[in-house]
Amino acid sequence: MRFEQVWFRYARRAGWTLRQLNATVEPGATVVVLGRNGAGKSTLLQLAAGVLRPGRGTISDRPAVVGWVPERFPADQPFTAGDYLRRMAEVRGAEPSAVDHWIERLLFTEHGGTRLADLSKGTAQKVGLAQAMLVPPSLLVLDEPWEGLDSVARTLIPAIVAEVTAAGGSVLVSDHRGEITALPGAIHWTIAEGIVDTAAPAPPPIARDEEDEVIVEVAVRRSEADQAMVALRAAGHRVVKVRSSGVRE
Repeated sequence: MRFEQVWFRYARRAGWTLRQLNATVEPGATVVVLGRNGAGKSTLLQLAAGVLRPGRGTISDRPAVVGWVPERFPADQPFTAGDYLRRMAEVRGAEPSAVDHWIERLLFTEHGGTRLADLSKGTAQKVGLAQAMLVPPSLLVLDEPWEGLDSVARTLIPAIVAEVTAAGGSVLVSDHRGEITALPGAIHWTIAEGIVDTAAPAPPPIARDEEDEVIVEVAVRRSEADQAMVALRAAGHRVVKVRSSGVRE
């Protein structure tokens, strides 16, 4: 997907939110969009997803299958979580089994019969992520996908991103929490004053207050240990030590 001389503003006489954006998102790439609040991160992601159209310039070669997860899922709808996802599966031509798969994977099985308006922000965010993944996307666009999620659910995001890119898809994600910037090979775009720097260096690791940390022991199958450590580190946790089950220290 290519952005060619893309400009955008929200009203005819308003200032330009984005100016002179020239960039390419290659298949298999993870692009992390950084910037202060109000810098234009959400605007850029909505342009990428096709929710907004540029005021000037063009966006070309957008994949046919786009998964779009806004920062706030629009939960004021007259459906239960399960009904909404089943309707979305019909609209998108997804297999019915995809609904149950993503409800289980994103850990909200007990809320399948809950009205969307009655869901917590975190559970509504899970529904938004599930609908984006019902059909494997060639472009996945995530606007602050961790907002409201519990610590367990947050660890799932890097793994989902890795699966999309491993299949040849592209991912654009805004991240002010620093939870995905450490993914190997991630490209960083920084927005300031309407200009997107597409060659921005990775931000430094978030400083830790070790006195505010606790150590939680986690047991996993030996065959899943590498995957578990990747997920923990991508979520911003430290892996302090790895030992075999039954060995006490």
